[in-house]
Amino acid sequence: MLSLREKTAFYFEDIQTNLGLALNLTILSLILVSLGIFVALTYPLSPQLSACLRSIDLTILVIFTVEYFLRFWSAASRRKFFFSIFSIIDLLAILPLLLLSGAIDFSFLRIFRWFRILRIIRFWRLETKLFGIKTEDGVIFIRIFLTLFSLIFVYAGLIYQVEHNVNDRGLNNFFDAFYFVVVTMTTVGYGDVT
Repeated sequence: MLSLREKTAFYFEDIQTNLGLALNLTILSLILVSLGIFVALTYPLSPQLSACLRSIDLTILVIFTVEYFLRFWSAASRRKFFFSIFSIIDLLAILPLLLLSGAIDFSFLRIFRWFRILRIIRFWRLETKLFGIKTEDGVIFIRIFLTLFSLIFVYAGLIYQVEHNVNDRGLNNFFDAFYFVVVTMTTVGYGDVT
């Protein structure tokens, strides 16, 4: 019989059972909702809606923090878990919550929230279940698409965080940063905006 710690570790990695699949899909959904909220907050919103979205985002960040500590607690080798790439990505995503302090301004750490999208890498083995892909070529295509989308999204987030405060005329919102990254990566040029 498995201990509670072993069961916890099993369900975080499992996608074959209903509970494991539901848990992993819930985490994936929260990642996407969190990213959607951050994108929405780059646009002008009413103070009430903005406060509501920030509350939802904080709740999701608390859930990610609990998930991180549950994964750490249930890991077979905590040292190996702590230094794994997924653990580092998770830690960077929750770092702003862990370092909340009134004495020091940690707002610059908001840039790490964009690493949440890299957590989707954890779910690459879900593509056969989610998309019903049967061929190896289909799996490869989905992985390439998710990798490119993740890179573009992370770079757009980094560009927005770094440039928005000094170049708010050129980068008004997330879509402007996303456009900048896509045009830069594809090297088609900026003729339409100059």
